[in-house]
Amino acid sequence: MQVVHRKSIIALVSVLSFAMLSGCTDYKKKYDYLNVEHQNLKGLYDRKVADNQQMADRISQDQQTIDELNRQIQQLNKTPAQASGFGEGYDVKFDPAAGTITVTLPNTLLFDSGKATLKNATIKELDHILSVLKQKYPEKEIDVVGHTDTDPIKKSSWKDNWELSAQRALSVARYLTDHGVAEKLVEASGCGSFRPIGPNTTVDGKAKNRRVEIVVYIRQRAPKA
Repeated sequence: MQVVHRKSIIALVSVLSFAMLSGCTDYKKKYDYLNVEHQNLKGLYDRKVADNQQMADRISQDQQTIDELNRQIQQLNKTPAQASGFGEGYDVKFDPAAGTITVTLPNTLLFDSGKATLKNATIKELDHILSVLKQKYPEKEIDVVGHTDTDPIKKSSWKDNWELSAQRALSVARYLTDHGVAEKLVEASGCGSFRPIGPNTTVDGKAKNRRVEIVVYIRQRAPKA
């Protein structure tokens, strides 16, 4: 009887030992799997931190440029045209909140009435703007926005003022990209008569509304919704 009992104990210990070894193998597999997952997540986290740091560094650099422009305007009594580098004679506005510099060119300077082809006399003006963009604001995003007054299209082939304003913006944008500004940095759009800056009931107001704006984003713009 004692022999039988001893044999039973030995058998039971063998079964338990096998079960424990099997269980350890399962835990080892689970540990290895979780460790791989941990390393993957850590890699994603590290890359995200690096991307965020690059973005923060770029915003910080842009903010320094904005602060410097503000300092020049306020402390040195310079006009936005002077501080931005475009020089006197240009209609330049600086928006610290948006982080933009906007150069406004009247359509009469750029185009003949009802046309979207740049005048030859305009090239000198655009070349100056182009040189400032390339030297002082390289790699900055640029919007070229066309505007008109409310006078309806009568003699030209354009469908409406919206189409005309878009084609004029595109002409200016293509001039910039044809002369060294990267296409990925430039967008062209037309607003027609929908964003007036003067009354369309007066001659002077209409003249102000017929314009092309070159908007330079000193600070990276907010993502579009």
